[in-house]
Amino acid sequence: MSGYGSFCEDYYLNLNLGTEMDLPQGRESVLHFFEQIQRRFPSMEHFYGREKQEFVLEEEKGQGPYRWVSIEPRRINSGYVNPERLEDAFLQHETVLELVPYELSVSPLDCESLGVVLGFDFTCRGNHSEVLAEALGVTPALEKFFTIPNSRMLSIDPAIQFALDEDCKTQVRISFESRTTAYHIRSGEFPEEQLSVYLMLRRFESLGPGETYVDEFRRLAKLCREIADEHLVESVLMPLQQAISLR
Repeated sequence: MSGYGSFCEDYYLNLNLGTEMDLPQGRESVLHFFEQIQRRFPSMEHFYGREKQEFVLEEEKGQGPYRWVSIEPRRINSGYVNPERLEDAFLQHETVLELVPYELSVSPLDCESLGVVLGFDFTCRGNHSEVLAEALGVTPALEKFFTIPNSRMLSIDPAIQFALDEDCKTQVRISFESRTTAYHIRSGEFPEEQLSVYLMLRRFESLGPGETYVDEFRRLAKLCREIADEHLVESVLMPLQQAISLR
């Protein structure tokens, strides 16, 4: 068991492959790709199109786990919400990456970026910015601003981004998304909304000779899990969970 579900209401592992050239948009190419996905994951039965040439295949959405895959003009996405085992999400994303070179003509040269996102949603009633400040702290240089009379925190956007190699091809970003608005603070009415944490690893530029999308995904996924287990859980997820429970 991955164990992440014990820290939040929902968590998910997503794959994003951005391409330099437009992906095929013809009926035959799109449908055949999704048919191959469905053959491997038969419970993905719902297919539909959105605006701007986006097509989606997904499982029935309920209270439990569900999978989805989508194609945009220059991006392929795959997601698994609340997997019982993180390895199940890895398998799904690897399957997508195994298919795209053949079904959608995506060569290693066509890679603009390959990303892995591990996301966490917390159900939180109250000012999300205040919760983030309580859980993560505020930079000392900014603390005095909150002593200004009648000041109320509207927004705080903590984020960090760093590279894992000398040429900055592999980058990590940790960010947060608050759903609290000025209306909520003005009215004093705070509905239960999702406060989100995102851990994203991205590799930029084309793949080199001998590299494959599957192997590169496995490298990123391994790094993502290590960073989450060794740093994110203790430093971010647990403090957020505690701050929300005390409100």
